[in-house]
Amino acid sequence: MPLSKSISDNFRFLIIEVDSQLAKLHRYIAAPEAPLARRIFDRSGYAHNLKSRIHRSCRSQLSGSVENDIIVHKLHAVEFTAGELDRIAELCRDCVKQISYVDNREILAAEDCQAMLERLRRGLDLIEKAVLESDSDLALKIAQVESKLDRDYLKLLRFHVAALKQKDNTNDIICSLFVAHSIEQMGDVLLDISEAIISANLGQTVNFERFNTLQASIESMAVGERVNELKIKAIAETRSGSAISAITTSASEDDFLGIFKDGEKRKLKGERKGLDSWNTIYPGLAPKILSYQKRGQSAALLIEHLPGLTFEQIVLNESPALINEALQHLEMTLRSVWQETHSKKVIAANFMQQLAVRLPDVYTIHPEFRHSDMQLCGLEIASFNQLLVRAMEFECELKAPFAVYIHGDFNIDNIIYDPLEQRINFIDLHRSRYTDYVQDISVFMVSNYRLQILDVEHRQRILSVATAFYESSRRYAMEQKDDSFDLRLTLGLARSFVSSTRFILDKSLARSMFLRARYLLEQLLALDPKQMSGYSLAVKDIFRA
Repeated sequence: MPLSKSISDNFRFLIIEVDSQLAKLHRYIAAPEAPLARRIFDRSGYAHNLKSRIHRSCRSQLSGSVENDIIVHKLHAVEFTAGELDRIAELCRDCVKQISYVDNREILAAEDCQAMLERLRRGLDLIEKAVLESDSDLALKIAQVESKLDRDYLKLLRFHVAALKQKDNTNDIICSLFVAHSIEQMGDVLLDISEAIISANLGQTVNFERFNTLQASIESMAVGERVNELKIKAIAETRSGSAISAITTSASEDDFLGIFKDGEKRKLKGERKGLDSWNTIYPGLAPKILSYQKRGQSAALLIEHLPGLTFEQIVLNESPALINEALQHLEMTLRSVWQETHSKKVIAANFMQQLAVRLPDVYTIHPEFRHSDMQLCGLEIASFNQLLVRAMEFECELKAPFAVYIHGDFNIDNIIYDPLEQRINFIDLHRSRYTDYVQDISVFMVSNYRLQILDVEHRQRILSVATAFYESSRRYAMEQKDDSFDLRLTLGLARSFVSSTRFILDKSLARSMFLRARYLLEQLLALDPKQMSGYSLAVKDIFRA
């Protein structure tokens, strides 16, 4: 469905009007005459009215059209661009106001300002075609205008700062600097328009930096695809702030070229290191890196797309038979990884220290969890902080008899099972390291429990998965003569139950998880030393809804 004639006509009129305002401002800088200033101000309502008409028409077409992602994205781009064009007209009027206060024409640096306006008009001339024809290449050219205007502005800024040091004509200098800054802001508007066009074409919000890293990633793959022909399908956003998207072509939107992940360079560097390590230590389990790009403090990874379902999708949506199948393959895969990466190094996970680091964030979200020691009918009730201190002392005596290479963030949405290939894969591997395998076990079990699904059938599924996974892991521990497995797992579960509540706003679920962690620590700390060797975790009691 094309854009309505009302939208396309008003959009053209708005671009012509804004160009006319820039042309008038260009003349006004050369010869600031009152009649010309009046003509600029008298036209203020016209650009605003055109913008309003475009907005109304876009909303009307959106409400009356069938669901079509392409036209929806284009309409949003047109609506946004119309608002930004009106902003340029407003900045023209701001320039006129400031110029009227300037007495010394030399300080204004008229020729430099006019050159900047000419750049702007060339960029403006590209907008209509870039928007209506969904042309990302033209959008890039629009963005390049902004970078050139930034350089022009810095030159003017240095000129005006030097003039200010002379302490003469300060009023003229400040007003002239405001003029230059307003024109520079018009360049920022062009950049925003460019990003809106590219975002509409790709099907997801991207900024210029992100687009450049995506473009460099695709080019490094040498797959023969142009960025203009690609689509981005949002998959997730991590809690650390990274965005995860699937890259597809316009011709085949279900055939993914790869997974694009971008965000803070430090975190993406860790992700890359984790993937490299897994592909060296245990090839085939982690996706392959197709490209890694970095720009400033940001970075991007393009990694292999892995077919299949996340374990979360399987638990929530698939049949009990498929759940059992996926669980069996997960258990076999973990056993294989643990055996392959087994190290005789005695190691401590320090679950309680990990929790102590995260506890302030938990209290920020759930301040009701913080309380002092109390008494109830003469019974001493320790604060959670006090329990944590005692548990730290308890944990000092506990160490895993061996280390293995773990995932590090073993949530059920980071595990993929492909039923056709009957294969397990891991994703999101930036926290992988050699440590106690109980850490992955506890994170997996709690990530099942914290699913915010309350119906009886799904809670029973979660209980079954947690119980089966525990029993399988415990059998492995006994085979390895790991006598403190249940003790360490109790601490690991307590850590994961509490730390997970900082991502949960449902007070009932968060309280349930917090109280389970309290119960686990109280049970552990109440053990007689003679009971420790025979201690067994009551998983069914803990994971029952």
